[in-house]
Amino acid sequence: MPIVIAIDGPAAAGKGTIAVRLAAELGLAKLDTGLLYRGVGFGVVANGGDPENVADALDVAKNLDPAILDNPALRSDEAAQAASKVAVIPEVRSQLLDFQRQFAKNPPLLAGGDAPSGAILDGRDIGTTVCPDATAKLFVTASVEVRAERRYKELLERGHEAIYARVLEDMNERDARDKGRDASPLASADDALVLDTSEMSVDEAYAKALEFIQSRMSA
Repeated sequence: MPIVIAIDGPAAAGKGTIAVRLAAELGLAKLDTGLLYRGVGFGVVANGGDPENVADALDVAKNLDPAILDNPALRSDEAAQAASKVAVIPEVRSQLLDFQRQFAKNPPLLAGGDAPSGAILDGRDIGTTVCPDATAKLFVTASVEVRAERRYKELLERGHEAIYARVLEDMNERDARDKGRDASPLASADDALVLDTSEMSVDEAYAKALEFIQSRMSA
């Protein structure tokens, strides 16, 4: 069986950055599962639909083209908000679950054509629902104020207009949706390493994550 690393956590906690570095270090194929939901949310809005409407969201989810995951527009805050809305719909989550599990079971070739040693998936419910038998699980978090500040700076760096108070409000609303949804709510798996990055540098967080994963791989 391939190595499977599950990384969960709320928005802007640093899980994506850690996942990229771990994938490069360990030779793993990487899937940002949040992009799947962003792709659905973005598609619904582009079609003039409502991200909270089951029929609108499910129609896009059933016909989601994986190529859309490379669309830079999915990194926008608008796409993130739409993603958070479609992600609470059980039918959408069920539709995307098989894609994620197949990625973990049969990870695609790396960019250079090499076979990966396994897969790393980051999202909200990887360790609890998508890959409960993962080799190692991380739950990366930080205070909502720190995460909002990170997202605020990120938006400014991308040339977007942003107001910190609004970013913080949106972050709180998104956290509430992620934690309160009936289908696979955001939660740490019992056997996950909880990594609070509020006071950590990127290098410190990465080092702790790598140490933990290597300990699980050698167990």
